[in-house]
Amino acid sequence: MISSSEPAPARRHPDEFVLPLAGFTGTPEEKDRQWLEQCYRGDSERQLTLRAVLIGGCLGMFMAVSNLYTTLKIGWGFGVSITSCVISFVVWNALCSVARGRITRMGALENNCMQSTATAAGVSTGTTLATALGALLLIQGVHQPWYVAAAFVVCTAALGVFLAIPMKRQMINHEQLRFPSGIATAETLRSLYSKSPEAIRQAYSLIAALVAGALIGLFHTYGSLVEQLGDKKHLSAGLTKGLGKIHPQLTGWIEGVFHSFSGWLEKLSTKLYLPDVLAFGGMLNPLTRGQMSGLAYEPSVLLVGAGMITGLRVSLSMFGASVLLYFVVAPWLVGVDIANVGIAGYVPSFTLKPDGSFNPIRWALWGGTSVMVFSSLMQVALNWRAVLKAFMLFKKEERASLHDAAESVEVPNSWLIWGLIPISIALIAVQYFAFHIAVWLGIVSVAFSFIAALVCCRSTGETDTAPVGAMGKVTQLLYAVLPGAAGNITTNLMAAGTTGAAGGAAADLLTDLKSGYLLGANPRRQFLAQFFGVFFGVIAVVPAWYLMVPTKQVLEAFNPPATNMWKAVADLLTQGVHLLPRTALWAIVIGAFVGTILPVIEKLWPKTKTWLPSAMGIGLAWVVPFQNCFSFLIGALILTVWQKISQKNSDSYCIPVASGLVAGESIVAAFIAIGCTLVGFLLTQ
Repeated sequence: MISSSEPAPARRHPDEFVLPLAGFTGTPEEKDRQWLEQCYRGDSERQLTLRAVLIGGCLGMFMAVSNLYTTLKIGWGFGVSITSCVISFVVWNALCSVARGRITRMGALENNCMQSTATAAGVSTGTTLATALGALLLIQGVHQPWYVAAAFVVCTAALGVFLAIPMKRQMINHEQLRFPSGIATAETLRSLYSKSPEAIRQAYSLIAALVAGALIGLFHTYGSLVEQLGDKKHLSAGLTKGLGKIHPQLTGWIEGVFHSFSGWLEKLSTKLYLPDVLAFGGMLNPLTRGQMSGLAYEPSVLLVGAGMITGLRVSLSMFGASVLLYFVVAPWLVGVDIANVGIAGYVPSFTLKPDGSFNPIRWALWGGTSVMVFSSLMQVALNWRAVLKAFMLFKKEERASLHDAAESVEVPNSWLIWGLIPISIALIAVQYFAFHIAVWLGIVSVAFSFIAALVCCRSTGETDTAPVGAMGKVTQLLYAVLPGAAGNITTNLMAAGTTGAAGGAAADLLTDLKSGYLLGANPRRQFLAQFFGVFFGVIAVVPAWYLMVPTKQVLEAFNPPATNMWKAVADLLTQGVHLLPRTALWAIVIGAFVGTILPVIEKLWPKTKTWLPSAMGIGLAWVVPFQNCFSFLIGALILTVWQKISQKNSDSYCIPVASGLVAGESIVAAFIAIGCTLVGFLLTQ
């Protein structure tokens, strides 16, 4: 498959393999030839195997559910590449040891193909559900049919996979963009398969943290399932009725097992549990009567792990902004509301319950959303050169030969055409029949997805951050003025959901292609693994969505920051600002100023970044409760102390430990939520 005028150099032993992190130089053709001769080994090692796809798909299904939960809980998901690589390495090696040679160990390229499947399943499928479709649920009060959600998620994720095809050749092969997370994944795989003692310890630290996070998540959330199981008689009747139809002879055995299990679980829950939250009182509660929702401590390692990953700067910004909201702004506004009761035309900032309690986030999300939207847009504007370069993707290049050796391993552009045509038609049809979006507006959303993918991919390659939220908000702004879309909140949300999901999926998958490029993988086979992964993710995440969030009320109980933000922007753009309290309008204006000025200061004076507050941290603090910000700070402080004690040790183990805590608790909490829904269903039978 490789043609070259010079013989290929002798292959190094895998233990001696060095990643080409410095990149290659010369013309595009010279770079391709250097990669083929010095790095490519996709024909000498197994890569796209059935077991790699199945293991990656199964891991991706769990991580898709995990990321759906974390998106509902804190507003974003986490990358699954390194986590899936490490779990696969440990689990598969353990199976090989048990099998005593009857199955072979998985190689580095095979594991890389596995993590590509896992990433497509775990990251590229759930974003739309927790944002656009979630916001639509809050507005309409009812779910879209499952087949609509499944079709929409499949089409947007697959669109992102195919949009990554042309980006890869330009941004990875020719421009040699960094894609830091892709480099980290490749380094992890290289270390694991070179049998580095440190890498092995990192792998086992991640597994240990995963188990610890799962146990804490279990003790933290299973109380809600025990409450559902409390009505044993009614539930037993529903269970027997449902399962008895399948096999009537098992009825007695089923009842006995159920009563034993539920009784044991109820006894355990009285002795071993973690409370949902520990509400602040006394001097820590600034109200004279009542309690602000979210003013508490939540014993959750998920949020602590997220704080360790996020770092001290963002976490301190979140905590400081949350303290400002809960201890200064909100109590002051309550006093203003009380003083203006009965004045004609005055819209209060908060809706107080009879006991004086209220939720500050219902008001603050307007200011927080404004900070994040304007900060994201300003970041894109300040990096206008990168955006401009994205539109030069298809500039004409002289190629040595149309049948160059690289062409035989790269994904051909014909795949892009043959893939985009049916996917685009299907996506436009879903938008038209399910959401009543005009055909031409659907075409605009698909076309704008290409622009969003260009920007997200380039931004990820240079900064490791995809401005998915900003591109979604740009789409919402666009559809707020397009004829036939202005004032239509469903069109506004679902068009933005299309561009945001496709752009984010393309950026995530390009990160995986970067790791494959460094490891010498075959791009075509890795692309196919990504495409297969989409279907694994949809199979898991769509049922999980309906089971985890069966009603609007359950979604509201999550207080989902990303969902609330999408709804808030859609409300504002389609219904007008006259519905908001005047104080919320001031919050929007001040938030816009803060979100604009902080990125400008950081750009003009880079040295200020170490002490300058994070705009995204400030904005997020006003759309999530205080208890989340407090846990973030705890995680960041743990990392800071760890770094002071041993910088080298923290650099090696922080990310594996934090990732394990996040994945472990979120997976268990998600399945507990699903279990509560299933039990509730049985109770209604």
